[in-house]
Amino acid sequence: MKKLLFILIGIIVILIIIVLIKTFTYPFKKVNSKNMEGWKMIKDDSAVQRLSGGLQIPTVSTGELGKFDYSTFDTIKEYLKTSYPLVYEQAEFTEVNKYGLVFRLKGSDPFLDPVLFLSHTDVVPPGDAEVKDHNGNVFQPDDKPLPPVSKVAEEWDFRPFSGAVANGRIYGRGAIDMKGMLFSLMESMNNLIKSKHIPQRDIYLAFGFDEEVGGQKGAAKIAEYFNGKNLKFDAVYDEGGLILEKGSVAGINSEVAVIGCAEKGFLSVKIKVKGLGGHASMPPMESAIGKAAVIMQRLEHNQMKPMITPLINQFFTNIGGSMSFVNRMGIANQWLLKPVLLSQLTKNNSTNALVRTTTALTMMKGSDAPNVLSPEVEFIVNFRLLPGNTVKEVKAHIAEATKGFDVEIEEIDSVKEASAVSPTNTKAFKIIEAAIKEIHPTAIATPYLTVGATDAYKYQIVSKNIYRFMPIKINDAEKQSIHSTNEYLSIENYMKMIHYFEYIMKNYDQE
Repeated sequence: MKKLLFILIGIIVILIIIVLIKTFTYPFKKVNSKNMEGWKMIKDDSAVQRLSGGLQIPTVSTGELGKFDYSTFDTIKEYLKTSYPLVYEQAEFTEVNKYGLVFRLKGSDPFLDPVLFLSHTDVVPPGDAEVKDHNGNVFQPDDKPLPPVSKVAEEWDFRPFSGAVANGRIYGRGAIDMKGMLFSLMESMNNLIKSKHIPQRDIYLAFGFDEEVGGQKGAAKIAEYFNGKNLKFDAVYDEGGLILEKGSVAGINSEVAVIGCAEKGFLSVKIKVKGLGGHASMPPMESAIGKAAVIMQRLEHNQMKPMITPLINQFFTNIGGSMSFVNRMGIANQWLLKPVLLSQLTKNNSTNALVRTTTALTMMKGSDAPNVLSPEVEFIVNFRLLPGNTVKEVKAHIAEATKGFDVEIEEIDSVKEASAVSPTNTKAFKIIEAAIKEIHPTAIATPYLTVGATDAYKYQIVSKNIYRFMPIKINDAEKQSIHSTNEYLSIENYMKMIHYFEYIMKNYDQE
């Protein structure tokens, strides 16, 4: 018995030694803790005013696809033309599907694959607040009744389409998502032309106009246009990741620049559950709504299995150096501790979305009266697919959850597989890291999984190197303002974003 005990203790000691050795020797990315300044911001008042003017144009996309008011999109086309005459003179300009805007600045070597930068002119509605455009006309999305002005004051420091410049910030719907990036790209190309810099390869800018409602008339048509011209891009850059302030990510003691190298897929289904209807005074033993509840519990309690994909493993390898010793131990010893690591990751909403196809019950409809049993109950469930899972697998998962019930299952909205994963050993990715060091030298740059949808997905037909990253440092309040109230972009972030894109355009073939 003692011999067996000694053997067990010996095994445990050996395991502890192996775990410690692997933890201390694991190739975590080294964190640059030196107080480096990087590029010093130079404020450009005229650039700020050009963005301010753009934010005053209420280019709202909402409601049914393609049914929104396009007059404001005519306005922003003219505004860009008058704001950046040099770009329109020196770069080739093409309109795709009338409101898609494409610019091409020719490089010196036509045999090199071009680089493409994306943005979009449309923004989400500002909420129920009364707003006015830059001509003083009331803008009223969806013909909703206007609330009292006091409500505006509660929700926005300045009116959503004021383009107000105050407190070191530029306020307005779309400041972050995503006119700030659009105007910074125009500023960067304008600066390139002004400095007479000729890039080696062609530089393209492509701006969709319906990203917020699916991008089918904007980005999808532009991507088809490029594909029709047999264009292949060495890199495509879009929104999707940000620079997260130190302390904003639990357990990470550093600024983190998360670069989306892939994005999750999307599947929404309507599940109709059938049962006996009738009067509530004589209910059956199991109603349609009760059956629906069982299915919903199955979907929530038995979700798709979590897994650490190679992309997320790379993410942990990069950020692990700024995490606690216990976390580093789990990351470095997945051969032994992966179940424990996954258990911890799935307890947090943010990290859970990185390691599994998520399940979200979003809508439900039953009886229209409190004393009536509906013979049919329907609910909607939304899945965001992890790269590594497929739509076919999710459908099989739904079939298992609805087994034994009389149901109809209908796909709604757009359905898409998870995107391909772009490599990180490319010039296209390395130049992002170099440009981040320029503006935020102490930030950890790391590949990441974008959990939301972007226009970038549509450009897979023209490039294998697609990266989703907006170079702005953001805090929790600013992050919450995207698609919400009081959206603004700091002037410092805007100036650094202009410099970031100009750096990539100038140095893409110098690194």
